[in-house]
Amino acid sequence: MSIATIFDFNGVLVDDELVHLASFCEVLEPLGICLDAVTYEARYIGFDDAGAFAAILKDAGRTPTSADITRLIDAKKPIYMARIRESLVVFEGAADIVRRRARLGVVGVVSGALRHEIEHALGVIGVRNEIAFIVSAEDTARCKPDPEGYILGLRALGEPVCIGGGKGVVVIEDSVAGIEAAKSAGLRCVAVAHSHPAARLRAAGADLVVDRLALLTDAMLDERVYARGPSSGGPSDR
Repeated sequence: MSIATIFDFNGVLVDDELVHLASFCEVLEPLGICLDAVTYEARYIGFDDAGAFAAILKDAGRTPTSADITRLIDAKKPIYMARIRESLVVFEGAADIVRRRARLGVVGVVSGALRHEIEHALGVIGVRNEIAFIVSAEDTARCKPDPEGYILGLRALGEPVCIGGGKGVVVIEDSVAGIEAAKSAGLRCVAVAHSHPAARLRAAGADLVVDRLALLTDAMLDERVYARGPSSGGPSDR
């Protein structure tokens, strides 16, 4: 394989974190749990629904069962979809970069979002046919920062599952947990500063950080990332 690009979804292609926050709040309100934007951004971005609910309840002093988590996820599904159908905010440049990368090689999505959420958004963006594979929350037992999702992505690409095995693969992420997952899978990772400050993304080990997805060029991905060795975790140029 020469080139493959794996996109995270929430916070990279679509700007729906506030929609997720509002949906979490609506589901958690009957339990007496109030979740504010600052805490959500600091603690829970990067988790899938199961991981987020488990962490939120644990932080609130609760001990949820797996059945409790499943009920909360099922309650959130229609709330999120109703909100997102009314207004889906797509990041500038999302359709363009997916199409560009698909002309150069295989494109996939590895996300903690549910599959129907990803499928719906990709259809709205108009790039579903450009995506060769999707690894969603339903496919993994452990959410980011665990590398399981990216390991499944490597398998979908037919790449070796070992440190440095995916030499032609680059990941595009927005969260600390996502960067840690990609790096743990031995993958190069570019971060967009949509959800966290650039300095925090660099500190998490991103090979390259840009302020916005629309600023990310193929030259940055192919020359500045592929030509380098695996990141040492040091600062990257903007």
